[in-house]
Amino acid sequence: MGRISLNQVTKSFGDVNVIPPLDLDINEGEFVVFVGPSGCGKSTLLRLIAGLEDVTSGEIRIDGQDATMVPPAKRGLAMVFQSYALYPHMSVAKNIAFPLRMAGMNKAEQDKRVAHAAKVLNLADYLDRRPGQLSGGQRQRVAIGRAIVREPAAFLFDEPLSNLDAALRVNMRLEISELHNTLKTTMIYVTHDQVEAMTMADKIVVLQAGRIEQVGSPMELYRTPRNTFVAGFIGSPKMNLIEGPEAARHDAHTIGIRPEHLAISTTEGAWKGVVGVSEHLGSDTFLHVHQTGLAETITLRAPGELELRHGDTVYMTPEADKLHRFGPDGLRLA
Repeated sequence: MGRISLNQVTKSFGDVNVIPPLDLDINEGEFVVFVGPSGCGKSTLLRLIAGLEDVTSGEIRIDGQDATMVPPAKRGLAMVFQSYALYPHMSVAKNIAFPLRMAGMNKAEQDKRVAHAAKVLNLADYLDRRPGQLSGGQRQRVAIGRAIVREPAAFLFDEPLSNLDAALRVNMRLEISELHNTLKTTMIYVTHDQVEAMTMADKIVVLQAGRIEQVGSPMELYRTPRNTFVAGFIGSPKMNLIEGPEAARHDAHTIGIRPEHLAISTTEGAWKGVVGVSEHLGSDTFLHVHQTGLAETITLRAPGELELRHGDTVYMTPEADKLHRFGPDGLRLA
């Protein structure tokens, strides 16, 4: 259960086409992340799958059945939104059980499912509390619990961590990944944060202007980005993209090199530059170097104990087998 296919799906709002014809297959049990900049269509695509938006044309199939015109409640999917949407006057247990009560399920089965969800989400000690007595992370777990009890074919997450602070985001990221490992249920997760995409996904779908730029595992996208958009979007810090004479020497319109694939020296190297901002993070230091003769600033990842300061002259040498070459159309060259 949980296999989803989109066949030539489009979405228009009036005369504005926000999703051009799009094909995508999501396999049973996969954790798939839709990622891209704001306005790229990732939330719209999720809402089309959920049935919260009507498809303009094309077909959506869930477990082999045409679900294009099936109402949201009958698609067998459960959605977790950015806002928790909990009922403040209800206990945690009643909030989790709410969709089951609305479906007319008997009390014994409700209690069984709520107890199971609470155990999975470490909420067993909080079932009698109200949402106002919980932390943001606990409230998000209650919202997820409300989805779990429905035993859906797939979970749909629409930027569920964006309201949390940095530390809670990391914790909830781990908890959702662990939940996927426990439940083995298909999950589709929308985020603009490529770190979330890289750390959580089995498969990443990179979107821009409603189009799929590339689909693949996190490391496939990291090692072999299909074009300059994916190259610059996936990875933190992002890949250095360099045009002009330096790229022409490699028979390319643009070359790319990741910050960790540049060797640094104070005496010699392929490229010369001057250190601008240094970001010392403990285990790593990120150097932003103004390369002589180029407009681009080069970012390097260096050991944390590296002692270089603003204005220091440095030399950089890219690892030859880690250079990425792109043509004038932005596509990767062989």
